[in-house]
Amino acid sequence: MKINRIKFQNFRIYKGENEIRFSPNTEKNINIIAGKNGFGKTTFLTSLIWVFYGKMMVEVEEKYKKDIKNAGGYEKFLFTLLNRDVKSVYETNKTGSPVLSVEIEIKDLSIPSIPCESVIIKRSFDLKTEKEELEILIDGLENELTKEVGYEVFVNDFILPREIAKFFFFDAEKIVSLAEAKSKTELKNLSRAYSEVLGIKKYEDLKKNLELLLSKLRRDGAKPEQQKKLQELIEVDTQLRALIDLNKEKQSQLDNEILAFTKQSDTLQEKLVREGNGMTLEELYQLKEEQKELKIESEEIRARLKKMLDLVPIVLAGKKLQQLNEQLELEHKVEQGITIDFRSISKLKGLITEKLKALDIDHLKSEKIIDVFQESIEEQKSQNKEKINILLDYSPEQYREYKAVFDNIKNGFSNQFNNIVKEEKNNRIALSKVYHKIKQGEARKDNPLAQKLREDKIKIDQKIIQLSEDKGKLIEELSNLEIRFANNSKILSEYEKKFNLLETDKAKSEVTQKLLDKINTIIQKIKEDKKYSLQKSILLGLKKIMHKNDFVHNVRVNVYDDVMDIDLLDKNDNIIDKESLSKGEQQLYATALLKALVDESGIKFPVFIDSPLQKFDKFHSKNIIKEFYPSISEQVVLFPLLEKELSEMEYDYLKPNVNKVFIIDNKNGSSGFKALKVDNLFNEVRKEDYVYSN
Repeated sequence: MKINRIKFQNFRIYKGENEIRFSPNTEKNINIIAGKNGFGKTTFLTSLIWVFYGKMMVEVEEKYKKDIKNAGGYEKFLFTLLNRDVKSVYETNKTGSPVLSVEIEIKDLSIPSIPCESVIIKRSFDLKTEKEELEILIDGLENELTKEVGYEVFVNDFILPREIAKFFFFDAEKIVSLAEAKSKTELKNLSRAYSEVLGIKKYEDLKKNLELLLSKLRRDGAKPEQQKKLQELIEVDTQLRALIDLNKEKQSQLDNEILAFTKQSDTLQEKLVREGNGMTLEELYQLKEEQKELKIESEEIRARLKKMLDLVPIVLAGKKLQQLNEQLELEHKVEQGITIDFRSISKLKGLITEKLKALDIDHLKSEKIIDVFQESIEEQKSQNKEKINILLDYSPEQYREYKAVFDNIKNGFSNQFNNIVKEEKNNRIALSKVYHKIKQGEARKDNPLAQKLREDKIKIDQKIIQLSEDKGKLIEELSNLEIRFANNSKILSEYEKKFNLLETDKAKSEVTQKLLDKINTIIQKIKEDKKYSLQKSILLGLKKIMHKNDFVHNVRVNVYDDVMDIDLLDKNDNIIDKESLSKGEQQLYATALLKALVDESGIKFPVFIDSPLQKFDKFHSKNIIKEFYPSISEQVVLFPLLEKELSEMEYDYLKPNVNKVFIIDNKNGSSGFKALKVDNLFNEVRKEDYVYSN
């Protein structure tokens, strides 16, 4: 499946009609669309999500859900998609054609029982009638299949399911979120994403529906004296859900306010600098960008340092920690010994049976010998368990979490700690230097305008600090609410099991429970099967793109109940703490994970990547260019900032796989596309002073 062309009409910054043609090539799969900040790269990706999913774009990514909510709903959000000039002319004079649309043509799409050369999808919105329309043509004609299943369903089922679209349209810098999940809630969310891509979601949805049905059947059997407590628990459950949703909504609002005030603060800072000396705007941008990057780096270092400091009391425990480790190791070995591997025992019994047959021993005697053999194994296991005094009884998940901490302390805690302290000191010095350079711009303290700007900035900054503190309180409150919600849900579930089912519901309950058990078994089996192929794919991806050959020796996918987590292992099989990775290394891991998920999904769809190569050094950039982009999909579209996210040397590495090259040209606030020859990208853009600048 490849995209042949995309046509925009009045979609945000793309005023009028603008078409881009990719001309898919089987040998060269990469297309470049370069543009400065604000010229329409992010808008390009938004247009693709909109043309495919319309109002259901909220299910693709949280960002779109927030955008639509902030606009006041989907209908009002559509008004924000129309080009401002076109909208202004129409609202002022009631003239012109206030229509926005995005049209996309797809080639090589395989539709069961329908041979086709191309599929055209066009979504449009008319401001005059306030109506949105979706049109789908197969080989230029309407088709009964699309009408029968519905256009929206056709796109979701035959083109790309919206639940996994985020893995095909993504910001390369932001995918580090895949590598940062650590809390159980985050791991559950990530597990759901894996389930969507790996095809497990439909079974989990069925499981959820069966659980709801079983809960309803149990509640119907509650006695009158049980109903009161049941209703109280249900009411608490409902209230806690509402409070959690409200808390998240407040956090979102605070994020928007902080962002707005931060922009105001930055604007005032620019004015202060311009008022204070003759510093150019470009120099100002460079200083601001440097300060911003240093602050991000500072937060990252502090987070790592805080985590290291949390471990200090454990490190000081010394011998006690070693004793704890020895006890857990013993308990874990016993637990592993107690776990019966039925397949191994079954296989062993089969081998013994064959050997006994060869010795012409009577069948009944053979059976007795095998029974004695199995009883001996069980007795040995019981004896082993009795020899060890079980003090802690950690679950597999708890044991794994403990081992990660212990291995981290054992293998280089001191070196890591010293390196982080050194990094923090260097970062602080660099940040101080930049701050003083900016501060020099406020030299004219007797200037009334500068004084007023400074006062306004102080007020704005105080508001930002207060809002950040408010958000911190909300985060703490959310954590407490989620704990209360989990506890109440557990109490409610246990209480429901005490109800006596109605006679008419007993058969239904038994059937539902059997189905639920089967679904749980199926889900677990699929996850177990998938985890091995996922492990192999991630490790292969990491080996290709990381220049540290032995940094990650192995990958382990863990499946515990509804949580699916991934461990990176060194050559000694110790768990590598993902938080100790640099941002670049985290992005490499997330990139390898993303490629593995795309491969495992089996879906052949073009991949669109914004901000490629951000955070990568030149060695990793070369590996990404040569190993990742040419193989992730049959068609890849990159949106780089030239010289920042793609240098001329990196482009030379990429060039053998480049099919088409475009720049986003912006004139009078409106953007369009200009095709360039592959060999002349940097020569052409230099003529137009097009390379990246702050």
